[in-house]
Amino acid sequence: MSEPSYPLWRHFPEPALLASRDLDSGELIFPALSADSPLAPRHETVPLAGVGEVYSFTVIHPSPRSGEAPYALGCVDLPGPVRLFGRLCGKPRPAIGDRYAARPDERFGYVFEAVRA
Repeated sequence: MSEPSYPLWRHFPEPALLASRDLDSGELIFPALSADSPLAPRHETVPLAGVGEVYSFTVIHPSPRSGEAPYALGCVDLPGPVRLFGRLCGKPRPAIGDRYAARPDERFGYVFEAVRA
Protein backbone atom coordinates (compact mmCIF):
# COMPACT_ATOMS: atom_id res chain seq x y z
CA MET A 1 0.00 0.00 0.00
CA SER A 2 1.48 3.37 -0.97
CA GLU A 3 1.81 6.12 1.62
CA PRO A 4 -0.69 8.98 1.21
CA SER A 5 0.69 12.48 0.70
CA TYR A 6 -0.55 13.31 4.20
CA PRO A 7 -1.13 11.13 7.26
CA LEU A 8 -4.54 9.63 8.07
CA TRP A 9 -3.43 8.59 11.57
CA ARG A 10 -1.42 9.85 14.51
CA HIS A 11 -0.04 6.73 16.21
CA PHE A 12 1.34 8.08 19.50
CA PRO A 13 0.48 8.17 22.35
CA GLU A 14 -2.57 6.25 21.04
CA PRO A 15 -3.78 5.78 17.46
CA ALA A 16 -6.16 8.59 16.41
CA LEU A 17 -7.62 9.60 13.06
CA LEU A 18 -6.60 13.12 12.02
CA ALA A 19 -8.97 15.88 10.91
CA SER A 20 -8.60 19.58 10.15
CA ARG A 21 -10.38 22.16 12.31
CA ASP A 22 -11.29 25.55 10.84
CA LEU A 23 -9.67 28.17 13.09
CA ASP A 24 -12.66 30.54 12.79
CA SER A 25 -15.72 28.28 12.86
CA GLY A 26 -14.34 25.15 14.56
CA GLU A 27 -15.82 22.99 11.77
CA LEU A 28 -14.02 19.66 11.28
CA ILE A 29 -12.95 18.26 7.91
CA PHE A 30 -12.00 14.60 7.50
CA PRO A 31 -9.50 13.54 6.39
CA ALA A 32 -7.07 16.23 7.45
CA LEU A 33 -6.03 18.71 4.77
CA SER A 34 -2.58 18.29 3.28
CA ALA A 35 0.03 20.93 4.16
CA ASP A 36 0.08 22.16 0.54
CA SER A 37 -3.69 22.75 0.40
CA PRO A 38 -4.63 26.42 -0.14
CA LEU A 39 -6.99 25.99 2.86
CA ALA A 40 -4.26 24.71 5.21
CA PRO A 41 -3.34 28.10 6.76
CA ARG A 42 -6.95 28.49 8.00
CA HIS A 43 -6.97 25.05 9.67
CA GLU A 44 -5.16 23.10 12.36
CA THR A 45 -4.69 19.33 12.37
CA VAL A 46 -6.39 17.69 15.35
CA PRO A 47 -6.92 14.08 16.48
CA LEU A 48 -10.48 12.75 16.49
CA ALA A 49 -11.89 10.90 19.48
CA GLY A 50 -11.70 7.23 18.58
CA VAL A 51 -15.05 5.98 19.95
CA GLY A 52 -18.47 6.91 18.61
CA GLU A 53 -21.99 5.65 18.10
CA VAL A 54 -23.55 4.05 15.03
CA TYR A 55 -25.93 6.48 13.36
CA SER A 56 -26.93 4.26 10.43
CA PHE A 57 -25.75 1.03 8.80
CA THR A 58 -26.40 -1.52 6.11
CA VAL A 59 -25.30 -5.12 5.73
CA ILE A 60 -23.75 -6.00 2.37
CA HIS A 61 -24.26 -9.52 1.00
CA PRO A 62 -21.62 -10.10 -1.70
CA SER A 63 -22.21 -12.62 -4.44
CA PRO A 64 -21.49 -16.19 -3.28
CA ARG A 65 -18.97 -16.43 -6.15
CA SER A 66 -16.89 -13.66 -4.54
CA GLY A 67 -16.16 -15.86 -1.52
CA GLU A 68 -16.70 -12.85 0.77
CA ALA A 69 -18.86 -13.12 3.85
CA PRO A 70 -21.56 -10.50 4.51
CA TYR A 71 -20.22 -7.34 6.16
CA ALA A 72 -21.62 -4.13 7.61
CA LEU A 73 -20.95 -0.57 6.47
CA GLY A 74 -22.15 2.36 8.51
CA CYS A 75 -21.97 5.94 9.67
CA VAL A 76 -20.43 6.49 13.09
CA ASP A 77 -20.86 9.76 14.97
CA LEU A 78 -17.64 10.76 16.76
CA PRO A 79 -17.37 13.61 19.26
CA GLY A 80 -16.42 16.84 17.55
CA PRO A 81 -18.99 16.41 16.00
CA VAL A 82 -17.99 14.45 12.93
CA ARG A 83 -19.76 11.59 11.16
CA LEU A 84 -17.58 9.03 9.36
CA PHE A 85 -18.50 6.19 7.01
CA GLY A 86 -16.67 2.88 7.16
CA ARG A 87 -16.71 -0.85 7.68
CA LEU A 88 -18.17 -2.03 11.01
CA CYS A 89 -16.34 -5.05 12.44
CA GLY A 90 -16.68 -7.21 15.53
CA LYS A 91 -20.41 -7.98 15.47
CA PRO A 92 -22.42 -9.96 12.93
CA ARG A 93 -25.10 -7.26 12.91
CA PRO A 94 -24.61 -3.81 14.46
CA ALA A 95 -27.45 -1.76 15.94
CA ILE A 96 -28.16 1.96 15.95
CA GLY A 97 -26.44 3.43 19.02
CA ASP A 98 -23.79 0.68 19.31
CA ARG A 99 -20.36 2.00 20.26
CA TYR A 100 -17.50 1.49 17.82
CA ALA A 101 -13.84 2.53 17.96
CA ALA A 102 -11.79 3.56 14.93
CA ARG A 103 -8.70 1.44 14.31
CA PRO A 104 -6.07 1.39 11.56
CA ASP A 105 -6.58 -1.07 8.72
CA GLU A 106 -4.11 -1.96 5.95
CA ARG A 107 -6.78 -2.47 3.31
CA PHE A 108 -9.18 0.43 4.00
CA GLY A 109 -7.10 2.91 6.01
CA TYR A 110 -9.47 2.61 8.96
CA VAL A 111 -12.37 0.46 10.14
CA PHE A 112 -14.61 0.58 13.18
CA GLU A 113 -14.40 -2.20 15.79
CA ALA A 114 -17.29 -2.89 18.18
CA VAL A 115 -16.56 -1.74 21.72
CA ARG A 116 -17.51 -4.36 24.28
CA ALA A 117 -19.54 -3.05 27.21
